[in-house]
Amino acid sequence: MKQSKVEPMTEKRRALEEYLVAGARLNDRAAIADLVRLRGPRLLVHATRLLGNRDEAQDAVQDAWVEILRDISKLRVDAAFAAWATRIVTRRCARIISGNQRNRRIAQDLAPLTDFAAAPMVDDQAAVRRAIADLPAAQGAAVALFYLEDMSLAEVAVAMDVPLGTVKSRLSHARERLRESLKGAYHDTGHGA
Repeated sequence: MKQSKVEPMTEKRRALEEYLVAGARLNDRAAIADLVRLRGPRLLVHATRLLGNRDEAQDAVQDAWVEILRDISKLRVDAAFAAWATRIVTRRCARIISGNQRNRRIAQDLAPLTDFAAAPMVDDQAAVRRAIADLPAAQGAAVALFYLEDMSLAEVAVAMDVPLGTVKSRLSHARERLRESLKGAYHDTGHGA
């Protein structure tokens, strides 16, 4: 199944998201629907990274939205919504992983996230995306949230429900693995030395 493209999170989109969060807190149905359309794809990508299974990821995100909308009135800072909602999805994914005996090793055996990961690498971006997809789930999620979602280290820690030091460690290990993986990819394709 092909993964839909997620638009970059610009300052304008962040401001819109904060506005929609305020509306959702007031139970404005239009704001809730727009918030789900804006943040939903990002949450699905995150859940897919963690679970390696789009169907389970969709279930996790759907369940998470119930919790998000039920508890949104408890969120005190609208700008914290992205990290807060991502943490809820992370916890839902953790429940799925721990409750599913046959998938205990999913964190180490994360399947490629998109169709292009199996295709020959034709450019630098494809090589980087494939290398990220090949990372263990926790490292891939940390990299994606920090570099692709442009979350701060503290926001990634909240989103993944782990200490800040764990995020730093995961990013450090991921960067090392990516460096080795990409060195091999560039050597194999004639890009490197």
